[in-house]
Amino acid sequence: MLELYQTEWCPASRRVRERLTELGLDYLVRQVPVERDERTALLVATGADTTPTLLLDDGTTVVGGEAIEAYLDERFNEPPEAQAHRLKAARARRRYPEEECECLQPATR
Repeated sequence: MLELYQTEWCPASRRVRERLTELGLDYLVRQVPVERDERTALLVATGADTTPTLLLDDGTTVVGGEAIEAYLDERFNEPPEAQAHRLKAARARRRYPEEECECLQPATR
């Protein structure tokens, strides 16, 4: 099974999760610490300390959002329901834009 090492705050991780969903692929999500020097498990498992990183079934890795998306697009055919996923995600982002932009977040004390 594919394993995605990612963080929720990372825009590239979000795009990869969306692409995996559009393609209808099952994958395991592994959360990665914010600080690079705390990413020991990621480094041991993949040899990288960058998110997102995709660990493939054969043990090889694809590092970085653009590289992962290119890998997925080369190897998997897009199912008919992919467009429905894209539209739903776009509507959700329009409905909740504050989740996309830190500048709209309320100040904390």
